[in-house]
Amino acid sequence: MTQPQVIEFYLRDEFVELCNLLKLAGVAGSGGQGKQMVAEGMVRVDGKPETRKTAKIRAGQYVDCSGIRVVVLGAES
Repeated sequence: MTQPQVIEFYLRDEFVELCNLLKLAGVAGSGGQGKQMVAEGMVRVDGKPETRKTAKIRAGQYVDCSGIRVVVLGAES
């Protein structure tokens, strides 16, 4: 099994909505595309399927989609 490409994403706030995270991390070309990816069941959060487009993703979580893992980290000091 191939290792996923890993992207580190630093939060500016307490959380980011899942569809926006996909857009901001470059996994999706737009927020609309991110919503579609979630709706089609292509997204996993912490290893589990996630179907809520606006799920709140917080520091310490990770998101897998299309062979890419986005690791969500707290704001840089």
